[in-house]
Amino acid sequence: MEMCRKVATFAQNFENCAMNDIPSFNACIEKTIKENWLLDALTDYHSTTLQYHDVARKIEKLHIMMEAAGIQKGDKIAVCGRNSAHWAVAFMATLTYGAVIVPILHEFNGEQIHNIVNHSGSRLLFVGDYVVNIIDPNEMPHLEGIFNLPDFSLLTSRNEKLTDARERLNELFGRKYPKSYRKEDIHWYQGTPEELCMINYTSGTTGFSKGVMLPYRALWGNVDFCQRNLGNKMPKFSRTLSILPMAHMYGMAIEFLFPFCSGYHLFFLTRLPSPAIIAEAFKEVCPDVVVAVPLIIEKIIRKRVFPKIQSNTIKFLLQMPVVSKKVKERICQEVYAAFGGRAYEVIVGGAPLNQEIETFMKGIDFPITVGYGTTECAPLISYSDYHDFVPGSCGTPLPCMEVKILSPDPQHIEGEIVTRGTNVMMGYYKNEEATHQALDKDGWYHTGDLATMSADGHIFIRGRLKNMLLGANGQNVYPEEIEDKLNSMALVSESIIVQRGDKLVALVHPDMDEAKSMGFSDEDLQNIMEQNRQELNSQLPVYSKLQALELMEEEFQKTPKKSIKRYLYK
Repeated sequence: MEMCRKVATFAQNFENCAMNDIPSFNACIEKTIKENWLLDALTDYHSTTLQYHDVARKIEKLHIMMEAAGIQKGDKIAVCGRNSAHWAVAFMATLTYGAVIVPILHEFNGEQIHNIVNHSGSRLLFVGDYVVNIIDPNEMPHLEGIFNLPDFSLLTSRNEKLTDARERLNELFGRKYPKSYRKEDIHWYQGTPEELCMINYTSGTTGFSKGVMLPYRALWGNVDFCQRNLGNKMPKFSRTLSILPMAHMYGMAIEFLFPFCSGYHLFFLTRLPSPAIIAEAFKEVCPDVVVAVPLIIEKIIRKRVFPKIQSNTIKFLLQMPVVSKKVKERICQEVYAAFGGRAYEVIVGGAPLNQEIETFMKGIDFPITVGYGTTECAPLISYSDYHDFVPGSCGTPLPCMEVKILSPDPQHIEGEIVTRGTNVMMGYYKNEEATHQALDKDGWYHTGDLATMSADGHIFIRGRLKNMLLGANGQNVYPEEIEDKLNSMALVSESIIVQRGDKLVALVHPDMDEAKSMGFSDEDLQNIMEQNRQELNSQLPVYSKLQALELMEEEFQKTPKKSIKRYLYK
């Protein structure tokens, strides 16, 4: 009965939100620029800073070139490069012109980039200095111009008017705004909530990318929720550090659009975000909120925190009731400092957090929480503030998102998560078959994720429907649950569970740095992993025990959100 009441509450929240008028998302961009005109806006880490008025001027200059090129409302413009201030400018210039932005992950190879540009029908492309070396303009024959993100120079132009406008840009800008560019000069395209504004091609762990069509309302829904539920707990002029790829919806919505629309100062890691660089940036920037995928959190904790606190002395003190509280507070301060020492909370998303790490963080009362979403929801479906975080869960549904578990007993029997609401996509671009598979006739988006839901609405992910394995006797086996346990064992860096006939096999990439530092041979590693397998099997039911374990010399190939591309290893 309690579950029925909770689902009814989610539905009522959704209906109330849907009936309200949704404001223009582009108006939100205008508003934050005007209100924060002279404040720092976008900084490339260890490089230049743009203030909000600088962003406005650059947007206007890009508009002049788009107009000269004959870009129409609804035309597609692609951007592909590492995170940077100019990436953000190109993105916002496209939306505020009324064109459709096509963000492309810079981790894609040249062929993938060509395919996405061609499939989307993009007329212009902005590329970073890394991407420019892996693309071939001849493979994208319909492009009219390719811009270099670092300075917005034209690398390729097949449009004479565009070439002329770029050469005379300062002259054209000065003629249009002879008395300097002011707040009052901003009159950008507003757009309607249901209008297409973005096509985001999923990286995917199961195969070819699909173009997710997102309307303005989906961007607004995510930003509005973050401002109401996170922004109200942060300082007015907060600082944020953008680590995740901006072309991925998680990084775009939470690390870029939300802070920019809130008047914050954004710092972009323009280099490959290794754990060492991220740790250094946390200490320098001291962000007011940390957004990350589990892999980043786990590496920082295992490499920089655990070695400091796993001495026999610390372990002994934690067993003493009188002093254990103070010891935990001291440990919490150490962890807090590793993330810059100012964050309201650490938000984890993109994949489940390792249970050992989660238990440790909650055990020291660290402000950590886990959210859940998909590209198709731009991305948020559920989230809880760390005060309401329940270990093992990924939050409760957003007010404007109705969520159901397709199960006869959602509290105890897992089923597929389906959702509908403000954040849900319009469908997949030029792919009606995939659209009909994902969106049913009642507007429910079928996520492909399996979960249970508690009486108070907390969602507990069990695994991907496509990843679920069938045991020899017909039992459902969730590889993610086994991997979570295995990844916490000695010298295991990462793993995936695959099925070979009726046998379950673990593919394991060891922590090679740790193994070398301890002088272990290949035979030693094999023996350690066999011990891990036996210990793990003692914790598992008969139908999910591992019959074999194979060592992988190289790290598993991953998507930009650091999920393993499972389909490559089946």
